[in-house]
Amino acid sequence: MIAGMWIRSTMAYRASFVMTALGGALVTGLDFVAILLMFSRVDSLGGYALPEVALLYGLSATSFGIADLVMGSAGRLGTRVRDGTLDTLLVRPAPVLAQVAADRFALRRLGRITQGAVVLGYALFALDVHWTPAKALLLPVTVVCGGVIFSAVFVAGASFQFLAQDAAEVQSAFTYGGQTLLQYPPTVFGKELVRGVTFMFPLAFVNWVPAAYVLDRPYPLGLPQWAAFAPPLVAVGCWVLAGLAWRAGLRSYRSTGS
Repeated sequence: MIAGMWIRSTMAYRASFVMTALGGALVTGLDFVAILLMFSRVDSLGGYALPEVALLYGLSATSFGIADLVMGSAGRLGTRVRDGTLDTLLVRPAPVLAQVAADRFALRRLGRITQGAVVLGYALFALDVHWTPAKALLLPVTVVCGGVIFSAVFVAGASFQFLAQDAAEVQSAFTYGGQTLLQYPPTVFGKELVRGVTFMFPLAFVNWVPAAYVLDRPYPLGLPQWAAFAPPLVAVGCWVLAGLAWRAGLRSYRSTGS
Protein backbone atom coordinates (compact mmCIF):
# COMPACT_ATOMS: atom_id res chain seq x y z
CA MET A 1 0.00 0.00 0.00
CA ILE A 2 2.79 2.43 0.93
CA ALA A 3 4.82 1.43 -2.13
CA GLY A 4 1.72 1.86 -4.29
CA MET A 5 1.30 5.39 -2.98
CA TRP A 6 4.86 6.27 -3.97
CA ILE A 7 4.42 4.63 -7.38
CA ARG A 8 1.24 6.63 -8.05
CA SER A 9 3.06 9.77 -6.95
CA THR A 10 5.93 9.00 -9.33
CA MET A 11 3.71 8.19 -12.30
CA ALA A 12 1.83 11.47 -11.89
CA TYR A 13 4.86 13.01 -13.62
CA ARG A 14 5.67 10.37 -16.23
CA ALA A 15 8.07 12.45 -18.28
CA SER A 16 10.08 13.19 -15.14
CA PHE A 17 10.06 9.49 -14.23
CA VAL A 18 11.31 8.45 -17.68
CA MET A 19 14.10 11.03 -17.67
CA THR A 20 15.14 10.13 -14.13
CA ALA A 21 15.17 6.40 -14.89
CA LEU A 22 17.16 6.93 -18.08
CA GLY A 23 19.56 9.22 -16.25
CA GLY A 24 20.08 6.59 -13.57
CA ALA A 25 20.73 3.94 -16.21
CA LEU A 26 23.28 6.15 -17.92
CA VAL A 27 25.07 6.95 -14.66
CA THR A 28 25.29 3.32 -13.56
CA GLY A 29 26.34 2.40 -17.09
CA LEU A 30 29.53 4.40 -16.62
CA ASP A 31 30.88 1.43 -14.65
CA PHE A 32 30.68 -0.72 -17.76
CA VAL A 33 32.12 2.10 -19.86
CA ALA A 34 35.17 1.97 -17.57
CA ILE A 35 35.47 -1.75 -18.30
CA LEU A 36 35.22 -1.08 -22.03
CA LEU A 37 38.01 1.47 -21.73
CA MET A 38 40.18 -1.13 -20.00
CA PHE A 39 39.59 -3.59 -22.84
CA SER A 40 40.55 -0.94 -25.38
CA ARG A 41 44.08 -1.41 -24.01
CA VAL A 42 44.14 -5.09 -23.07
CA ASP A 43 42.78 -8.32 -24.56
CA SER A 44 41.84 -9.90 -21.25
CA LEU A 45 41.36 -9.00 -17.60
CA GLY A 46 42.54 -11.63 -15.16
CA GLY A 47 42.33 -14.14 -17.99
CA TYR A 48 38.72 -13.20 -18.81
CA ALA A 49 37.68 -11.83 -22.21
CA LEU A 50 35.25 -8.92 -22.54
CA PRO A 51 32.09 -11.04 -23.03
CA GLU A 52 32.99 -13.07 -19.93
CA VAL A 53 33.49 -9.94 -17.83
CA ALA A 54 30.22 -8.60 -19.26
CA LEU A 55 28.49 -11.74 -17.98
CA LEU A 56 29.86 -11.12 -14.49
CA TYR A 57 28.85 -7.47 -14.71
CA GLY A 58 25.37 -8.20 -16.04
CA LEU A 59 24.60 -10.79 -13.37
CA SER A 60 25.77 -8.62 -10.48
CA ALA A 61 24.24 -5.38 -11.79
CA THR A 62 20.84 -6.95 -12.49
CA SER A 63 20.73 -8.75 -9.14
CA PHE A 64 21.81 -5.65 -7.27
CA GLY A 65 19.25 -3.57 -9.16
CA ILE A 66 16.47 -5.89 -7.99
CA ALA A 67 17.66 -5.67 -4.39
CA ASP A 68 18.08 -1.90 -4.61
CA LEU A 69 14.53 -1.54 -5.93
CA VAL A 70 13.04 -3.72 -3.20
CA MET A 71 15.22 -2.93 -0.16
CA GLY A 72 17.28 0.13 -1.11
CA SER A 73 15.20 2.37 1.16
CA ALA A 74 16.55 0.48 4.18
CA GLY A 75 19.66 2.64 3.99
CA ARG A 76 17.71 5.53 5.50
CA LEU A 77 16.80 3.63 8.63
CA GLY A 78 19.57 5.32 10.64
CA THR A 79 17.94 8.71 10.09
CA ARG A 80 14.61 7.41 11.42
CA VAL A 81 16.34 5.94 14.46
CA ARG A 82 18.12 9.21 15.22
CA ASP A 83 15.12 11.50 14.87
CA GLY A 84 12.59 9.11 16.40
CA THR A 85 10.32 8.86 13.34
CA LEU A 86 10.66 5.08 13.44
CA ASP A 87 8.00 5.23 16.15
CA THR A 88 5.37 5.98 13.49
CA LEU A 89 6.16 2.68 11.79
CA LEU A 90 5.93 0.72 15.04
CA VAL A 91 2.31 1.74 15.71
CA ARG A 92 1.02 0.81 12.26
CA PRO A 93 -0.61 -2.62 11.75
CA ALA A 94 2.04 -3.79 9.26
CA PRO A 95 5.48 -5.41 9.54
CA VAL A 96 8.11 -2.76 10.21
CA LEU A 97 10.54 -4.23 7.68
CA ALA A 98 7.91 -4.08 4.93
CA GLN A 99 7.25 -0.45 5.78
CA VAL A 100 10.95 0.37 5.73
CA ALA A 101 11.29 -1.28 2.31
CA ALA A 102 8.28 0.65 0.95
CA ASP A 103 9.34 3.99 2.44
CA ARG A 104 9.96 6.44 -0.44
CA PHE A 105 9.80 3.54 -2.89
CA ALA A 106 11.81 4.72 -5.91
CA LEU A 107 10.49 3.23 -9.15
CA ARG A 108 13.26 5.09 -10.99
CA ARG A 109 15.63 2.36 -9.80
CA LEU A 110 14.26 0.25 -12.65
CA GLY A 111 16.88 2.06 -14.73
CA ARG A 112 19.66 0.17 -12.93
CA ILE A 113 17.96 -3.17 -13.59
CA THR A 114 17.43 -2.31 -17.25
CA GLN A 115 21.04 -1.27 -17.73
CA GLY A 116 22.33 -4.46 -16.10
CA ALA A 117 19.95 -6.58 -18.18
CA VAL A 118 21.16 -4.93 -21.41
CA VAL A 119 24.79 -5.79 -20.59
CA LEU A 120 23.74 -9.31 -19.62
CA GLY A 121 21.94 -9.67 -22.94
CA TYR A 122 25.06 -8.54 -24.80
CA ALA A 123 27.17 -11.07 -22.89
CA LEU A 124 24.83 -13.96 -23.72
CA PHE A 125 24.86 -12.95 -27.40
CA ALA A 126 28.64 -12.57 -27.58
CA LEU A 127 29.69 -15.61 -25.56
CA ASP A 128 30.62 -18.86 -27.24
CA VAL A 129 29.14 -21.22 -24.66
CA HIS A 130 28.02 -24.80 -25.06
CA TRP A 131 24.55 -24.38 -23.58
CA THR A 132 22.88 -27.17 -21.67
CA PRO A 133 19.49 -27.18 -19.90
CA ALA A 134 21.31 -26.87 -16.57
CA LYS A 135 23.25 -23.79 -17.68
CA ALA A 136 20.18 -22.17 -19.21
CA LEU A 137 18.16 -22.70 -16.02
CA LEU A 138 21.00 -21.61 -13.77
CA LEU A 139 21.16 -18.05 -15.15
CA PRO A 140 17.66 -16.82 -14.15
CA VAL A 141 17.93 -18.65 -10.84
CA THR A 142 21.26 -16.91 -10.23
CA VAL A 143 19.78 -13.47 -10.95
CA VAL A 144 16.88 -14.02 -8.53
CA CYS A 145 19.07 -15.53 -5.82
CA GLY A 146 21.60 -12.74 -6.26
CA GLY A 147 18.83 -10.23 -5.66
CA VAL A 148 17.82 -12.09 -2.50
CA ILE A 149 21.43 -12.19 -1.25
CA PHE A 150 21.92 -8.46 -1.83
CA SER A 151 18.55 -7.77 -0.17
CA ALA A 152 19.72 -9.71 2.89
CA VAL A 153 22.85 -7.55 2.99
CA PHE A 154 20.64 -4.43 2.90
CA VAL A 155 18.60 -5.77 5.82
CA ALA A 156 21.69 -6.75 7.81
CA GLY A 157 23.13 -3.28 7.26
CA ALA A 158 19.86 -1.68 8.37
CA SER A 159 19.91 -3.83 11.49
CA PHE A 160 23.37 -2.55 12.34
CA GLN A 161 22.05 1.00 12.16
CA PHE A 162 19.90 0.35 15.22
CA LEU A 163 23.16 0.35 17.16
CA ALA A 164 25.36 2.69 15.15
CA GLN A 165 22.52 5.09 14.11
CA ASP A 166 24.80 6.69 11.51
CA ALA A 167 26.19 3.78 9.52
CA ALA A 168 24.76 4.37 6.05
CA GLU A 169 28.27 4.53 4.58
CA VAL A 170 29.24 1.26 6.26
CA GLN A 171 26.16 -0.37 4.76
CA SER A 172 27.01 1.07 1.34
CA ALA A 173 30.50 -0.43 1.56
CA PHE A 174 28.98 -3.92 1.60
CA THR A 175 26.12 -3.27 -0.84
CA TYR A 176 27.32 -0.85 -3.50
CA GLY A 177 30.94 -1.77 -2.81
CA GLY A 178 30.18 -5.48 -3.04
CA GLN A 179 28.38 -5.02 -6.34
CA THR A 180 31.35 -3.11 -7.76
CA LEU A 181 33.72 -5.85 -6.59
CA LEU A 182 31.71 -8.55 -8.34
CA GLN A 183 31.90 -6.76 -11.69
CA TYR A 184 35.47 -8.00 -12.07
CA PRO A 185 36.83 -11.57 -12.27
CA PRO A 186 37.92 -13.21 -9.00
CA THR A 187 41.32 -13.82 -10.57
CA VAL A 188 42.28 -10.13 -10.24
CA PHE A 189 41.89 -10.21 -6.44
CA GLY A 190 43.98 -11.80 -3.71
CA LYS A 191 42.92 -15.15 -2.30
CA GLU A 192 42.16 -13.68 1.12
CA LEU A 193 39.64 -11.26 -0.35
CA VAL A 194 38.07 -14.00 -2.48
CA ARG A 195 37.90 -16.24 0.57
CA GLY A 196 36.19 -13.47 2.55
CA VAL A 197 33.44 -12.86 -0.02
CA THR A 198 32.92 -16.59 -0.42
CA PHE A 199 32.69 -17.82 3.16
CA MET A 200 32.22 -14.76 5.41
CA PHE A 201 30.05 -12.60 3.16
CA PRO A 202 28.97 -15.06 0.43
CA LEU A 203 28.64 -12.51 -2.36
CA ALA A 204 30.65 -14.81 -4.64
CA PHE A 205 27.47 -16.85 -5.14
CA VAL A 206 25.83 -13.84 -6.79
CA ASN A 207 27.89 -14.40 -9.95
CA TRP A 208 31.46 -15.67 -9.56
CA VAL A 209 30.62 -19.29 -8.71
CA PRO A 210 27.65 -19.93 -11.03
CA ALA A 211 29.37 -18.02 -13.85
CA ALA A 212 32.38 -20.32 -13.52
CA TYR A 213 30.08 -23.27 -14.29
CA VAL A 214 28.50 -21.53 -17.27
CA LEU A 215 31.89 -20.48 -18.68
CA ASP A 216 33.55 -23.84 -17.91
CA ARG A 217 36.21 -22.08 -15.84
CA PRO A 218 37.92 -23.19 -12.62
CA TYR A 219 35.90 -22.39 -9.53
CA PRO A 220 37.19 -19.77 -7.08
CA LEU A 221 39.22 -21.43 -4.30
CA GLY A 222 38.72 -24.82 -5.93
CA LEU A 223 35.12 -25.18 -4.78
CA PRO A 224 33.31 -28.42 -5.73
CA GLN A 225 31.19 -28.61 -8.89
CA TRP A 226 27.89 -28.60 -7.00
CA ALA A 227 28.70 -25.17 -5.54
CA ALA A 228 27.41 -23.56 -8.75
CA PHE A 229 23.91 -24.71 -7.78
CA ALA A 230 24.19 -23.51 -4.18
CA PRO A 231 22.90 -19.90 -4.65
CA PRO A 232 19.34 -20.83 -3.52
CA LEU A 233 20.70 -22.34 -0.30
CA VAL A 234 23.03 -19.39 0.23
CA ALA A 235 20.14 -16.97 -0.36
CA VAL A 236 17.95 -18.71 2.20
CA GLY A 237 20.80 -18.81 4.72
CA CYS A 238 21.54 -15.12 4.23
CA TRP A 239 17.91 -14.18 4.77
CA VAL A 240 17.66 -16.30 7.91
CA LEU A 241 20.71 -14.56 9.39
CA ALA A 242 19.51 -11.14 8.22
CA GLY A 243 16.09 -11.83 9.75
CA LEU A 244 17.64 -12.73 13.09
CA ALA A 245 19.78 -9.59 12.98
CA TRP A 246 16.71 -7.49 12.17
CA ARG A 247 14.73 -8.91 15.09
CA ALA A 248 17.63 -8.32 17.47
CA GLY A 249 18.07 -4.77 16.21
CA LEU A 250 14.38 -3.94 16.42
CA ARG A 251 14.15 -5.27 19.97
CA SER A 252 17.11 -3.11 21.00
CA TYR A 253 15.48 0.05 19.66
CA ARG A 254 14.82 2.78 22.21
CA SER A 255 12.72 5.72 21.15
CA THR A 256 14.08 9.25 21.40
CA GLY A 257 10.95 10.18 23.33
CA SER A 258 10.24 13.11 21.02
